[in-house]
Amino acid sequence: MPLETAVAPAPAATTRTQVRERAARNRKLGVYGARAGVLVGVLGLWELCARQGVIDPFNFSQPSKIWAQIWQWTTHGTAQGSLGEQIAYTLYEAFTGWVLGVVGGVLLGIALGRVRFLADVLGPYIKVLNAIPRIVLAPIFLIWFGLGPASKVASAVVLVFFPVFFNAFQGAREVDRNLVANARILGANNRRVTLQVVIPAATSWIFTSLHVSFGFALIGAIVGEYIGATKGLGLMVAAAQGTFNAAGVYAAMTILAVVALLTEGLLTFAEKRLFRWKPADSGDGR
Repeated sequence: MPLETAVAPAPAATTRTQVRERAARNRKLGVYGARAGVLVGVLGLWELCARQGVIDPFNFSQPSKIWAQIWQWTTHGTAQGSLGEQIAYTLYEAFTGWVLGVVGGVLLGIALGRVRFLADVLGPYIKVLNAIPRIVLAPIFLIWFGLGPASKVASAVVLVFFPVFFNAFQGAREVDRNLVANARILGANNRRVTLQVVIPAATSWIFTSLHVSFGFALIGAIVGEYIGATKGLGLMVAAAQGTFNAAGVYAAMTILAVVALLTEGLLTFAEKRLFRWKPADSGDGR
């Protein structure tokens, strides 16, 4: 009899779990549906206003023409080559600059976060460099490195480096001092403390900056291509603007947005895999 009493609540608990799961699934479907509805509504209103002459279709274009432009690029290619080649070229520049900027930002951020002397010496110079509008460096990089990918990679690096650096620096400074003290009591030297305590503790800070920094890398690559390049999405934007092709400008921007969203999804997936121990966000806005 006591055994039956202990087992009895199990179905009720299972039912409550199923109800919560069903509610979470319904909420997720509702969110996706609302997002799709907003997108369809905006595009439909845009198309209607362009067709009715409320807005000038020459300047603002319209979704049907943008889709037609994307379809033409996909099936017949662009003036610079195939669409896939342009996307790959821009992604190569952005990804290379992103990797270099992340590595440099993490290494220097951890170093300055751990060694106060370095922070005191280099801190003012980093603040000055961070205060410079880094987009204006793109023409300088174009002069230094030419029309090839190196100038775009350099633009991406300077945009990525600083947000990653400051997050890594803050993460190294915010490490629990008790953990460091316990590691030293157990005989860990500075190198082992940095590798086994500081860097793992700062990883969450660093990953937070990765979501923003890849978008900056894309901006750096696009701006560099817009100023001067032989291939890439930025060159497509510049070419469309030069011929007053508003649909081409919006089409290239749409492709870039899709690429950025896919990359953000990959980063989010990697973060969830690495930080499975973290509690899930309830998403209730509280």
